[in-house]
Amino acid sequence: MAVLVLDKRKKPLMPCSEKRARLLLERGRAVVHRMRPFTIRLKDRTVEESALQPIQIKIDPGSKTTGVTVIREDDADPEHQQVLMLMEIEHRGQHIKDALTQRRAFRRRRRGQLRHRAPRFHNRTRPSGWLAPSLQHRVDTTMAWVNRLCRLAPVTGIIMERVRFDMQTMENPEISGVEYQQGTLHGYEVREYLLEKWQRCCAYCGARNVPLEIDHIHPQSRGGSDRVSNLTLACRDCNQAKGNQPVEVFLADDPKRLQRIKAQAKAPLKDAAAVNSTRWALFRQLQATGLPVITSSGGRTKYNRQRLGIPKTHALDAACVGPVTAITHWNVPTLTVRATGRGSYQRTRLNRFGFPRGYLMRQKQVKGFQTGDLVQANVPTGKKAGTYQGRVAIRATGSFNIQTREGVVQGISHRHCRLLQRADGYGYALQPKPTQEDATRAA
Repeated sequence: MAVLVLDKRKKPLMPCSEKRARLLLERGRAVVHRMRPFTIRLKDRTVEESALQPIQIKIDPGSKTTGVTVIREDDADPEHQQVLMLMEIEHRGQHIKDALTQRRAFRRRRRGQLRHRAPRFHNRTRPSGWLAPSLQHRVDTTMAWVNRLCRLAPVTGIIMERVRFDMQTMENPEISGVEYQQGTLHGYEVREYLLEKWQRCCAYCGARNVPLEIDHIHPQSRGGSDRVSNLTLACRDCNQAKGNQPVEVFLADDPKRLQRIKAQAKAPLKDAAAVNSTRWALFRQLQATGLPVITSSGGRTKYNRQRLGIPKTHALDAACVGPVTAITHWNVPTLTVRATGRGSYQRTRLNRFGFPRGYLMRQKQVKGFQTGDLVQANVPTGKKAGTYQGRVAIRATGSFNIQTREGVVQGISHRHCRLLQRADGYGYALQPKPTQEDATRAA
C-alpha cells in the first residue's frame, strides 16, 4: 500500500510507493512522521501545487464497520482509479450502548431503592439533529479519520454511499411502469438488504461462501408475496430441494430451524436502521469540510463490485462507491482501525449491583507509557526473548502486556520497551491481501 508523504512544513504531498519511502529513509532525506497509517516527512522539499494529482476519499458507512479508501484518479479518465490505501474502521457503538444501559440501570436502582427522588421530565430537552451517543460515535469516528487523512494527503474530494441513483431515467427517460424497476440495477437493493439480514448464509443449511439465491419462504405459486419479510437466501441445492413447498413442509423434521427462520424473517434490521439514522448527519459534516461531496447508492456499489470482479470487503466496497469504470491496485493489505476509546474516568470496578468492588490507579502513565501506546519491545534473554511490536497495556509494577499480531505477550518489562506512537484511541492491525477466489465467492 502507498506511503503518505508530508513536506518539511508538514503539508501533504502525493503518496509514494513503499520502495521509494524506504530509499528516502535510508538516504536520510526523510523521517518517520507516523507509524499508523505509515507516514514520512521529507526534509528538503515543500509542496508544489502543480505536482499534485486528484485524490479522493471514498466512504462506505456501516453500523459496525465503515470502509474508507483513498484513491487517485487518472488525469485522462477520472473514472479510472488507482487504490492507494484501504482502511476499515471498527466502531464501538454497541459497547457505548451497553455502558449507557448499565449506567441507567444503576442510577434507577439508586434513585428508587436507596434514596427516593421525585421524577423529573421537563429538564431533558434535546437539540435539533440530536443523535444517540452510540450513533453519534459512528459519525464522529468517521469524521475524525476523514480530517486526519485530509491532513496527511492532498484530498480534493469525497465520495460517500448515501442515496440511490436513478440509472434507468439516465439511459431511457421514457421508461415507465414495471420496466422502471427492472433494468441494470434491478434487484441489487433488495439483495443487499437480504444479505445483511441473513448474515450472508443459507437460511436452510447455513452454508457460507457459496452463491446464494433469493427464495420465497411462502412459495409464490401458492400465493406468497414479494414482500421482504417473505424473502430469504438459500444455496442452489436447498432452493432446488425446497421447490414450491411451504417452509413448514420442507422443514417438518427440523422444528428449531423452522422457528428461527420465521422469527428472523420478521426481525428488524438494527444495523441498517443505524446507518439510515446517521447518513444525513455524516453527509452534512462532510459538506462542512469545504470539499466537494458526491453521493451514490448501495445498489450501484454492488453493481460496480460484481462487474469488476472485486472481493467483498468493507474497504473494497468503499472503492466501488460512485462512478467507476476500472480500479487498479486493489489487491493490497487493509489497515484495520479499531476504536478502543481513551480510557475511563471511572476509577472503580462495579459488581452486578453497582457497588464498588475494586479501585484502579489514579495515574494514566507508568514509566512514561500508557495503555494504547504502540511500542516495540526487544527482550534480550529469558523465556520471552525476542522482538515484539504492538499495543501495550500498562501495569503499576512496570511489567506490561503487549498485544501483537500473534496474540498477547505478558510480563514484558518497561526497560525493554521503546515508544513508536502515542495512544490515539485506536488499535491497528493489517489484514492480508484479498484473493481472486474471494471475488468468485462474493459474486
